[in-house]
Amino acid sequence: MNLEGIISISGMPGLYKVVGQMKNGVIAESLSDKKRSPIYSHQQISTLEDISMFTTGDNKPVSDIMKAIFDKEKGGACIDYKADEKQIVAYFESVLPDYDKERVHPSNMRKLFNWYNALQATGNLKEKGAATEEKAKAHTEEKPKKVAAKVKPDTAKVTTSKGVKKTAGVRKTGTA
Repeated sequence: MNLEGIISISGMPGLYKVVGQMKNGVIAESLSDKKRSPIYSHQQISTLEDISMFTTGDNKPVSDIMKAIFDKEKGGACIDYKADEKQIVAYFESVLPDYDKERVHPSNMRKLFNWYNALQATGNLKEKGAATEEKAKAHTEEKPKKVAAKVKPDTAKVTTSKGVKKTAGVRKTGTA
């Protein structure tokens, strides 16, 4: 899954997409309601690309787990994160059977399912190949050629109400 630019902000619900940078932080847009807000450097930000879950072997990135859920559900929504704890654990075991049962808690599973459903509802669940193809297609589409019209520069001086001639770009500042 391509989770590039998708972040989770501590203390703020939902997922956000980075849309710009500031001197001391970033500008993030909520995926659910499209509102933009500044996120400062003192706030805890986690990119979904960097998050992984504990398994009995190597840690598994969230993008791989979401890909497994996507394949299992055939692109549809997964189990509701508010479901019973036993159902959550059983569903997670079907998706990632080798998870570390001591270090991965049901709250982690709920958060993952909540993120997956949020991304699926907003249409941001895309495979890495599909996302790069879309970018390539956007760059290769032909843009209509612009026909340059001949425009004569406006060289006329403007007369103000007092009859003083004013020139563009020149500012008079008192006596010389």
